[in-house]
Amino acid sequence: MIINCAIIDDEPLAAGLLKSYAEKTPFLHLIGTYGSALEAMKELRENPAQLLFLDIQMPELSGIEFAKILPHETKIIFTTAFQQYAIESYKVGALDYLMKPVSYEDFLQAANKALDWFSFVQRQQATSRDRFMFVKSDYKLIRVALDDILYIEGLKDYVRICLENGTKIMSLMNMKKIEDYMPRPEFLRTHRSYIVHMPKIRLIDRFRVVFGEEYIPISDSYKEDVQLYFDEHTLS
Repeated sequence: MIINCAIIDDEPLAAGLLKSYAEKTPFLHLIGTYGSALEAMKELRENPAQLLFLDIQMPELSGIEFAKILPHETKIIFTTAFQQYAIESYKVGALDYLMKPVSYEDFLQAANKALDWFSFVQRQQATSRDRFMFVKSDYKLIRVALDDILYIEGLKDYVRICLENGTKIMSLMNMKKIEDYMPRPEFLRTHRSYIVHMPKIRLIDRFRVVFGEEYIPISDSYKEDVQLYFDEHTLS
């Protein structure tokens, strides 16, 4: 995967260093380096970047102010000499906060966070669009339609995908990996060992999901997201 990125920094030396880092990172495609947020605003309107390496203290429009008006899908890695903006940076959804002078090691670590993020989004979009996935089971690849899944159960190093027709498919995979792949909030984790296909739920009994004779617990760790889903679909 290639990520289109841009650098916005009013310090030429800092911008040049980041430019050299971006150019030697294989999965980054640098589309521009800008000396101010206002300059970037004009250029990025025509040629949008997915990822910005953004300075904070700049004239006319600060990096924090600029971040607040960016499209939600544009991700930010702040690069700054000042520690005091860290909390504000996370309030605007920054992926990382790098202190100047930025080392290549720190730059690459932050860039990899962005790569993980965009790869996750890409997988989510593909799954939501295509409505199926392939899973490995007993040296075979099995096509599983999302609409056929009732729930997924974690069993140590394996997951068991339980389908409406009673079929159970075992696959060597951890729960986190398959959870990241499934579209939310259609599929929600209700317990460390269970992911439930929420539109398939027909009955809740004592805050447990009931599928026939199967009772799936809803633990306190995941209760908030599950309760929000129920509240959005409950007539009161």
